[in-house]
Amino acid sequence: MNPGNIQQKLQRLRTYYETGATRTYGFRKQQLLLLQSAMRKYEQSLYDALQTDLKKSAEESWVTECGIVMAEINVALQNLQYWIQPQKTKTNLVNFPSTSYVVQEPLGVVLIISPWNYPLQLLFTPLIGAIAAGNCIVLKPSELAPATAGIMGEIIREIFSEEYVLYVEGDGAEVVPEMMNNFRFNHVFYTGSTAVGKSIYQMAAAQLVPVTLELGGKSPCVVESDANINVAARRIAVTKFSNAGQMCIAPDYVLVHKSIKEELIQALITAIRSFYSNDPATCYNYGKIINEKQFRRLTGYLNQGTIVHGGSHNISALYLEPTIIENVPLNAPLMKEEIFGPILPILSFNSMEEAKSIIQNNPDPLSFYIYTSDSKKEKEWLQAVPFGGGCVNNSSWHFTNHYLPFGGRGNSGIGQYHGKYSFDVFSHNKAIMKTPSWFDPAIKYPPFNGQLKIFKWVIR
Repeated sequence: MNPGNIQQKLQRLRTYYETGATRTYGFRKQQLLLLQSAMRKYEQSLYDALQTDLKKSAEESWVTECGIVMAEINVALQNLQYWIQPQKTKTNLVNFPSTSYVVQEPLGVVLIISPWNYPLQLLFTPLIGAIAAGNCIVLKPSELAPATAGIMGEIIREIFSEEYVLYVEGDGAEVVPEMMNNFRFNHVFYTGSTAVGKSIYQMAAAQLVPVTLELGGKSPCVVESDANINVAARRIAVTKFSNAGQMCIAPDYVLVHKSIKEELIQALITAIRSFYSNDPATCYNYGKIINEKQFRRLTGYLNQGTIVHGGSHNISALYLEPTIIENVPLNAPLMKEEIFGPILPILSFNSMEEAKSIIQNNPDPLSFYIYTSDSKKEKEWLQAVPFGGGCVNNSSWHFTNHYLPFGGRGNSGIGQYHGKYSFDVFSHNKAIMKTPSWFDPAIKYPPFNGQLKIFKWVIR
């Protein structure tokens, strides 16, 4: 896109926002309804595109992409009228008899940048929050999922004007700096790698632009000796190997109590074969690696431990079999870098302190999962590990609950969204206090001599 042209389009967004057109309840509701209708119209096209880009089945695409977007739209439509109402709050004694409330104000023109692994829902979910909050929006999809990006572009251009929602394609390394360095957004929402997130953060900081960064990390999964092993194996495997492991909240590695390690490995192998057959390469339910660059990175991990299941691969099909690997040194890249693929290292521990020391090598993970039937152990683990969000006796499914905030901490991200939290992230809480003029006591004004005792009683 021509740099001058993009700057003109960004300015048109600002001009349109300043007309106030996006702020009414009726306008916001209508845009959400348009998006809902378009999602239904393009449902099959989206399935086809996600199959092309990532070999996702229609069922997986609904559960992890289209269905999540539709659920978010429904939540926004059901609650929007309440969300946009001023929220009354209490007023302290010193301001009696004032009334206080908070107004949710749109931020302005916001930028949303999405990755390739869940190209639809990681772009459209924050879009829904930005629409509901009354903003104008710039969308930058990942160029690495071109089929899905193409259909999303059709949807956006069909239902929204460019002065309201601008869809910008191209190489993110070129397009994003061109926009951010020459236009001041009111918020930037980025989902992707920590390395790129740092670059986004630096560009935003130069203009004091607030950010939401949804990044990644090495999310640990702890399986205690008292866990239900078969249930744990199924719930770990179903999310670890969904989307061929290309999920930021997938269990990155498993820490299992030494007494049940072999039993868990066998249960994982059984689950993998049950889900994806003995030949996952031809399985309807199993995806592919996004491109050759990621494929070569992932297969480079295979010699860093002992493969106990899987390991077969085919670069022409971008296929990498669900793989379980053990005896991985803690200083190996496999245990230092986010895997983001269908390789699951299994490590054993004898004590909680031993397991915690391994987790602390990669602090502040995006997610944490603990499998145990002991409520005391559950509480100890949840308190012992700083993390973004997680599950007890489950993996990754907390992401699908729009009543929960989703986000990281530290290296795994800044800010949270989903449901009402998506509306909040694209809104400013404007504090208002209204004071009547009929009550205006002299004690509020100088001279204050001799009033200290009263002030201490009122302000405490």
